[in-house]
Amino acid sequence: MPGEGAPAAPFPMSQTVILIPARMASTRLPGKPLADIAGVPMIVHVLRRAQEAGIGEAVVATDSEAVQTAVEKSGGRAVMTRAGHPSGSDRIHEALHALDPEGRIDCIVNVQGDLPTIDPADIRASLGPLSDPAVDIATLAAVISDPAERSNPNIVKVQGAFVKPGRMHASTFTRADAQGHGPHYHHIGLYAYRRAALERFVALPPSANEQRERLEQLRALDAGMRIDVAVVQSVPLGVDTPEELEKARKMLAG
Repeated sequence: MPGEGAPAAPFPMSQTVILIPARMASTRLPGKPLADIAGVPMIVHVLRRAQEAGIGEAVVATDSEAVQTAVEKSGGRAVMTRAGHPSGSDRIHEALHALDPEGRIDCIVNVQGDLPTIDPADIRASLGPLSDPAVDIATLAAVISDPAERSNPNIVKVQGAFVKPGRMHASTFTRADAQGHGPHYHHIGLYAYRRAALERFVALPPSANEQRERLEQLRALDAGMRIDVAVVQSVPLGVDTPEELEKARKMLAG
């Protein structure tokens, strides 16, 4: 639950849901949602951190009965979605309508299912920018501290103007080398959507910039949607390879 002194969330818990998309067909690490980390499937670690954020119900959206079974065995909730979704955003959209056809939920937080070490406080922080009614989508970033990340195309950088301390209005996201003196910001792929923004986003066709950079969030910017960024202290470990899985196991051992 949020600690004392934490800013009030812009939406009541009853109007917020955390959705965690999880599919088994990862190319670099097949079956990764069920990968064992300290005796617990990775997807359950992510679910527990989402629950600890204390901002709303956390639910796994999956196309795998094995993932659903593992989540429910842990005491969590999972909703089945179809297998053919092109992105996690489409999967959570289907899950949202299955969970809440009446439209009571106003805010959807999309937490990737391969972030077993994410800090619950950072999940909470993603809601902060939505306190501004002009913001459609909120996301996270952290200052790049490793110079090698500035030229790594696998590290997505976000650029924009600060509207207040710790919050940036995003102008673009890119895989290109970070230029200039900085600071430069490593984008963290966790999103908080207003419901209307998610509905609009999934209905849009892919944009040219999105296809060139292979970055889905550019579709929203190209459509004139506003994305603001909460700056947090560190980047969570994303588990995409056997090497990263071993690193997660060491971090969460015991």
